[in-house]
Amino acid sequence: MNLLLVDDETSLRRTLRLTLESMGHRVSEAANGKAALDALAHERFELVFLDLKLGRENGLELLPQLLTAAPGAGVVVMTAFAAVDTAVAAMRAGAFDYLPKPFTPDQLRVLIGKWEQLRGLRAEVSSLREQVKGALPEADLESEEPAVRAALDVAFRVAPTDAAVLLRGESGTGKGVLARAIHARSKRAARPFVTVHCPSLSGELLESELFGHARGAFTGAVEATEGKVAAAEGGTLFLDEIGDLPLALQPKLLRFLQEKTYERVGETRTRTGDVRIVAATNRDLEGDVRAGRFREDLLYRLNVIEVTLPPLRERRRDLPRLAAHLLAFFARQTGKPVRGFTPEALAAVERYSWPGNLRELRNAIERGAILTTDSDIGLSQLPAQLVRPPTAGPVEVGGAVTLEALEAEHIRRVLASAPALEDAAQTLGIDPSTLYRKRKKLGL
Repeated sequence: MNLLLVDDETSLRRTLRLTLESMGHRVSEAANGKAALDALAHERFELVFLDLKLGRENGLELLPQLLTAAPGAGVVVMTAFAAVDTAVAAMRAGAFDYLPKPFTPDQLRVLIGKWEQLRGLRAEVSSLREQVKGALPEADLESEEPAVRAALDVAFRVAPTDAAVLLRGESGTGKGVLARAIHARSKRAARPFVTVHCPSLSGELLESELFGHARGAFTGAVEATEGKVAAAEGGTLFLDEIGDLPLALQPKLLRFLQEKTYERVGETRTRTGDVRIVAATNRDLEGDVRAGRFREDLLYRLNVIEVTLPPLRERRRDLPRLAAHLLAFFARQTGKPVRGFTPEALAAVERYSWPGNLRELRNAIERGAILTTDSDIGLSQLPAQLVRPPTAGPVEVGGAVTLEALEAEHIRRVLASAPALEDAAQTLGIDPSTLYRKRKKLGL
């Protein structure tokens, strides 16, 4: 771990440093409060050893400043004046533990072991919370489609490196699942996987969620937070829907990608972060660059390795297996002996265009598993859009039809003939994100 010693006695710092370094830790020193705060401003420390007597300074008064400067770090208070009331005061002020002088190397090992265990549990809880938020069946990372196999091959070959990865594809194609799979196959797998949903917050709140903020930085900031970058330290930071990142925040993300440095909202101290970046988008980022909505230099930094996931309508050979995989999961979840689909239901699943991709397929299979009272899912248990005729009647230019019906039919025909969403969008003269919204609105 990276440790900081804050003590005004040079000889004690030297002895303690040698002891800790012999245990395999990296150690920095500070003789007073100012030096300690400067060190925390420029480097991330997991554990701080703080002497309560720092010349004229009081360690208990410095403790809250250290915790604010390094949220998430543990502080161990050291003192030669061992007393229960001092220990209680230190713990109430936020100290992790209390170490009376003199202490032995074995006492140090036990204390550091406790902190490592606590830190590991925190990381595990954070990771489990992220998994619970997006509770999904076990990822199916196999395919009979050459385009999907090629995408997975690139993703898994780059996984052991620290290269930034940009995952492209329509909404619901499994970009988040693939991001987790990349993390699980990386050398950072034992560290946290942390997700930032870029469209979910305003620019200021998103910056705070990403980099953290100081107490009082804005209305409602009643305490300091460390941010997702710090929470992902040593692991992977997944930037979901990066195309929706506010333009004002893009230079700060670019700087972090280039220099691994950032400032929390409301602070001027520069901090460092060691995280691997995986980003995902369903937008045409090149089009956004031309329109001035996305920085070209940021796109270059994110797009070191690009992986494009095909939509589900281009994975016809995978559909039966994916549907069966999801059905097995939801059968176990609902406790029903559901084994498969009626021939008519399976035909409807294979015929449908799945504009919502894997997410829509998952919802449809879950619905069927819940509603069926038989061993197979039938047509009546599937969503209506899977079983209704493609059109209610002929739609022709100049006929007695609405503009919406004309638009829907035109988009449907273009999608049917285009090899990919981007080609369909180019034919229609709109960007892919606009086409996605129209498809969702029209139920295509």
